[in-house]
Amino acid sequence: MTITGFARRRVTVDGGVTLNVAVGGSGSPVVLLHGFPQTHLMWRHVAADLAADHTVICPDLRGYGASDKPADTDGRTYSKRAMAADVVALARALGHDHFALAGHDRGALVAVRAGLDHPAAVTHLAALDVLPTLDMWDVLRGASAAVGFHLYLMAQPPGLPEAMISASADAFFGHFLDLWTKDPDAIPADVRAAYLEACREAVPSIVADYRATATVDVEHDTADREAGNRLRMPVTVLQQDWGAALGYDAAALWRAWAPDLAHHTVSCGHFMAEESPAEVVKALRALLTR
Repeated sequence: MTITGFARRRVTVDGGVTLNVAVGGSGSPVVLLHGFPQTHLMWRHVAADLAADHTVICPDLRGYGASDKPADTDGRTYSKRAMAADVVALARALGHDHFALAGHDRGALVAVRAGLDHPAAVTHLAALDVLPTLDMWDVLRGASAAVGFHLYLMAQPPGLPEAMISASADAFFGHFLDLWTKDPDAIPADVRAAYLEACREAVPSIVADYRATATVDVEHDTADREAGNRLRMPVTVLQQDWGAALGYDAAALWRAWAPDLAHHTVSCGHFMAEESPAEVVKALRALLTR
């Protein structure tokens, strides 16, 4: 499945990795990065709206969907640095040296890394329902950390996580699609089936992506924090109010990374681009005017 009215392309980026991409519309470019456990299809409503006056580029991240899934031979294949470099190379291959970038969940972590590593390329940045990597690990503690059990499972050394998840892939990935959605109708049966099929075929790469967030991504983000590196572009963050339950001020955590910040709390579930696309579109359009 792909986004209705969008052209499906395969674009090879650095290292010979080929990404599956949906491209539509015309005008200034906006790149949309999906989260877990989804594909580029999660942007179908938002992308269709933005395509009225923007070139909208929706890739499957490396390791997800119909994009290539290279073996993780060194623990860095699925670093957010490598995945962010994919995004910049993809935009350039499509003729865009500068672009706005929005990411949800895992895609938001890639977007943040792209903004830190490639500030001249990323003009505006949006992050949907995630915390920066270091802050995420800092706030997960005690019994409340149970909400992030999958983060700890997939952080384990190769072997056990892949075997456990593969043995019951649909139940594992379906758990998050069900638990994190306030409006079940937002993810219809055919879309849910497409997500499960894509995840079922990508267990090693998905685990490698999460494992990187507990290892090499921490290394990269720590270096940026110590060096005082910040996101230089206008940033918009949309989040559920997890801070009230977990005891942190999400806006303050984000502002330490993004001085030019607009932070909004939403009332829908985690999959906000599917549950509340009009709210997401409104926020992205406001960001693009800053």
